[in-house]
Amino acid sequence: MPSADTMADVHSKMDAGTLRAAIHESYERLKRNKALPDDRGISLAIVDGHESHASYRRHCPLCLERTIHAAHGDRIQYYHRQVTLLLVTGAPAGRPPLRIPLDHEPQRPGEDEVATATRLLTRVLVRYPRAFDLVLADGLYLRADFFNFLLVHRKHVLVVLKDERRNLYQDAAGQFDFVPPVQGTFRSRDCLWWDLPGLLSWPEVNVPVRVIRSLETYSVRRQLDKKDETQISDWMWATTLPAAQVPVRRCVGFGHQRWDIENHGFNELVNGWHADHVLTHDPTAIECFLLLTFLAFILFHAFLYLNVKPPLRQGKSKTFWARVMAAEIHIDFRPAALSP
Repeated sequence: MPSADTMADVHSKMDAGTLRAAIHESYERLKRNKALPDDRGISLAIVDGHESHASYRRHCPLCLERTIHAAHGDRIQYYHRQVTLLLVTGAPAGRPPLRIPLDHEPQRPGEDEVATATRLLTRVLVRYPRAFDLVLADGLYLRADFFNFLLVHRKHVLVVLKDERRNLYQDAAGQFDFVPPVQGTFRSRDCLWWDLPGLLSWPEVNVPVRVIRSLETYSVRRQLDKKDETQISDWMWATTLPAAQVPVRRCVGFGHQRWDIENHGFNELVNGWHADHVLTHDPTAIECFLLLTFLAFILFHAFLYLNVKPPLRQGKSKTFWARVMAAEIHIDFRPAALSP
């Protein structure tokens, strides 16, 4: 591993603006090559917060703080948290969708996640004004200011609705007994769908809000006795998507795609790319290292899914292809000390 002095020298020469420009150039090239298809006319982006690391000892002026209660007493824990925007493309035949982490924004002390996300989107919308049409987020983002911000920028939003105290939730729940559901399927699940457009019970939002509910029944095989057990999940979302243009089936699919940022974003970045490993505790270094990881993530997946044919990819993991690429690089690498 590089020494602390080496890493300090590296991060002093790094510039977040240059790395963001490189990510933008990668996006532009993929877009020009028609490698970023939308999902039947709708391009998706997902925003969510994620902690990069936590420590009881190392901290800096931009660290967030929390008190950890333990049996031996309370301790102050320092951590960094970022909000990331993940672009998700359509899925043409023969390959999965590309998932591109376009940018991230560090959360500041005393600031909530939604404020950080708004600052991130403000910057992203200037550089990527047409990259996405719909923003997906979890229930934390069910706020009028967030909805109105996206509406001003002519973007739609779809957010998990789960707070039973909200007037919008109570208004929708009061209609489920009187509005007959529509039967449908999502993946292998049998579903009952309710679609309630034009609700006016959230007057702080500048347009009427649409609420969608999906009651989903599926089977899970228990590991203990290998028997199938019936499970039921109940999902609700609030959205500005118009019912006349986007049917309930697509909205349910979009709602479940919010998990892409966890399953195919943060999990892979941490477990496969060590994005949670802080080489040096400095705000600029942390920001740059994460952006550099985003760039490598984009280039790797673009090469794998756009250049390697599906029959070759079949049955081989991403780790396999990463090792193949590393081996190819090392074959042609000649250290300066060994040069003739």
